[in-house]
Amino acid sequence: MFTSVQDFINDYSRESQGTQKLLDALTDESLKQEVVPGGRTLGFLAWHLVHNDKGMLQVIGIKFKAPAAHSEPPQSAAVIAQTYRETAAAILDASAQWSDDKLQESNALFGQTWKNGFTLIQFMKHEVHHRGQLTVLMRQAGLPVAGVYGPSKEEWERMGMTAPA
Repeated sequence: MFTSVQDFINDYSRESQGTQKLLDALTDESLKQEVVPGGRTLGFLAWHLVHNDKGMLQVIGIKFKAPAAHSEPPQSAAVIAQTYRETAAAILDASAQWSDDKLQESNALFGQTWKNGFTLIQFMKHEVHHRGQLTVLMRQAGLPVAGVYGPSKEEWERMGMTAPA
């Protein structure tokens, strides 16, 4: 649980940069890649990472400009990446207006009562979870994957090294 707004800002700044690297690597064609036939597409999942106007943060009072909940994913990878860039920046700007005391307040989410500091960590874990799914779909679509917590296979190769097994 976050007890400092600045800690959230620092962590989310890093995490959103990792997500942005992946979204920037998408192509319009790759957005059609399905998990399984008839399942979620890479485009759906990428758009899901662009936080909406009814998401966790809006519920706890962090107000920022965001796409409408349940809006259709754009057919343009560049639009998805740019919208994420704008939304992540808006989240950071809006959360900077909070005080540390606000993190101790509670709100109802998912049938439970969560402190705002807990909600912020769950928000980030949610993004990291779906970012992992995104990388699998990117591999299936034949895209190179950017390293987030360390070099990816392609990044190791560009450094003239073999990725550890």
